[in-house]
Amino acid sequence: MIYPIVAYGDPVLRKVAQDIQQESDVDIKKLVEDMFETMHASNGIGLAAPQIGLALRLFVVDGKETEDEEIKDFRQVFINAQILEEEGEKWAFEEGCLSIPTIRENVMRHAKLHIRYYDADWNLHEETYEGMKARVIQHEYDHIQGVLFIDHLSGLRKRLLKGKLT
Repeated sequence: MIYPIVAYGDPVLRKVAQDIQQESDVDIKKLVEDMFETMHASNGIGLAAPQIGLALRLFVVDGKETEDEEIKDFRQVFINAQILEEEGEKWAFEEGCLSIPTIRENVMRHAKLHIRYYDADWNLHEETYEGMKARVIQHEYDHIQGVLFIDHLSGLRKRLLKGKLT
């Protein structure tokens, strides 16, 4: 099932998402499958549950829609993720967002992160990611924290984008 993407301005995008309980009524396997389908239909490489209207700590990543060799084969499900550490020099890269489709801006992000999360089979992982993988994870992680990529922009840049955002 393809979900509609929630657009900028919807309050769910600003909520800190709730943990998913393993015993919950949410059919995680079906939801994850639907999220990948929704993301691919929108030509995205990442999608967080708040972007489909669900304030849950879940996001998916699949780099197959990109030509970037570093993430082309990177497909992962992140449930109840917690970034434990971000490190390395911050670097700029132009980001966009399925929830804000008309805007792309350079965003500074750390080069490396250490994260703990569950996969779709409820296996616990603690891993380190670098480069583009780290960037995509940080972008999607922001969504489950109620943060959008535009929040990382300077005050001046935000003011210049205000008209487009409204």
